[in-house]
Amino acid sequence: MKKILLFLLVFQGIQVVFGQQDAQFTQYMYNTQVVNAGYAGSRESLGITGLHRSQWVGLDGAPTSQTLSLSSPVSERVGLGFSFVNDEIGNGTIQDSFFQGVFAYHVPTGNSTLSFGISAGASFLNVNFANLTNYDASTAPIGNGDVYKKFAPTVGAGIYYHNEKFYAGFSTPSFLKTEHFDTDNSNDSSIYLENITWYGIMGYVFDIGAKTKFKPATLVKMTNGAPLAVDVSANFMFNQKFILGGAYRINNALSGLVGFQLNEKLLMGLAYDKETSTFGGETFNNGSFEVFLRYEFIKKEKIDLTPRFF
Repeated sequence: MKKILLFLLVFQGIQVVFGQQDAQFTQYMYNTQVVNAGYAGSRESLGITGLHRSQWVGLDGAPTSQTLSLSSPVSERVGLGFSFVNDEIGNGTIQDSFFQGVFAYHVPTGNSTLSFGISAGASFLNVNFANLTNYDASTAPIGNGDVYKKFAPTVGAGIYYHNEKFYAGFSTPSFLKTEHFDTDNSNDSSIYLENITWYGIMGYVFDIGAKTKFKPATLVKMTNGAPLAVDVSANFMFNQKFILGGAYRINNALSGLVGFQLNEKLLMGLAYDKETSTFGGETFNNGSFEVFLRYEFIKKEKIDLTPRFF
C-alpha cells in the first residue's frame, strides 16, 4: 500500500507515460512502421523517417517524443527495417526508449499486396525520483533507491494490406507485458503493468481531378485498462507537391496538418494539436507540435513515377 500511495502521489501529473503507455502521434499516416511491422519495405525503396513531437507546449516538463525508422526492400518479397521510439517527460525525470529490428514478407495478391511482419528488440525505462519536487527518498519503492531502471525484451507482429488506393493493417509493437516497480516479495504485486497495445489502421486515396488527391484515414489504439483511442484524419494533396488537412482525436484534440514534397526524395510535414479535453483549456498549455522528415533513396528510373500517398 505504501508503494501504491507513492505512485499515485508522485505520478499523478505525469500520466502520459504511465497512463497512455505508448506514445501518440498526429502524423501516424507517415509513421506506420513504428506500430506495424508489416509496413517494412512496402514503399519499394530505402527510406528514412524521423519525427519529433512536443506535447503541451508551454508546460514545464511536458512530454516530448522522437521516432526514427529505416525501411527497405531486400528482395521482391522481403523487407527489412529498424524502428526507434524515445519518450521523455519531466525534464528527464522519466525516459522510455524502444528499439526493434523488423522483418516483413510481402505476398502479391493480384493488384494488391498482403504483408506479414515480425519485430524484436527491447525497451528501456529510466525513472529518476530525485528530479521530483519535494521528493523524500524514504518513500521510494522498496529496493529501487533514487533511480529506477528496467530493461525488457519486446516481440511484435503486424499484418498490412495495400494496393494503389487502399491500405489497412492490424498490429502490436509487443506481445509481452512488463511489470514495473515490482519487488522480490511474492506477496507484493507490481505498481504498474505495461499492457499489450493493439493498433488498427486504414486509409483510402481518392483522385479528385487531374492534380488533386484526397485521403481519409484512421488509427485505432486499444490497450487493456485504458480508454479506446481513435484518430481520424483527412488530407488533400495538390499537384504532387503540397498536402493540407486536418485530424480529430476523439474526445482529445483537433489538429491541423501541412506537408511539402520538397523534391522527389524528400517529404516534410508539420502538425499542430489543440486539446479539446479539460486539460487543453488550461492557459499553461499551448497545444502540441509535430515535425517529420522522410528521405527516400529512389532509383533514377522511378523518379518520374507518381509518389504514393501512404
